[in-house]
Amino acid sequence: MRGSMRWILVPVLVVLAVGLASCAAGPNSQQGLPDGGDVAGFWLGLWHGFIAPVSFVISLFTDNVSVYEVHNSGNWYDFGFVLGAGILFGGGGVGSKRWRH
Repeated sequence: MRGSMRWILVPVLVVLAVGLASCAAGPNSQQGLPDGGDVAGFWLGLWHGFIAPVSFVISLFTDNVSVYEVHNSGNWYDFGFVLGAGILFGGGGVGSKRWRH
């Protein structure tokens, strides 16, 4: 029985490792390059974080709307995007409430 579990566990671990590796972020070759205008910075990142759920639903039905702006300024845009999404979804405020007995 122990030998058969190994034959099941090894492929499951390989599939899990490949699945996790495929989710890793890669470099953004369009970072810092304008797309006919300015690159998106912190404030647009914050706004895009706020509207991420709506953008996601719209992106399912159209090809010209995406959730994340690839023509961005880099880390400041990422920070604004995560901050905006965090504020929208409660960002830890729920965990700071005290228990009342």
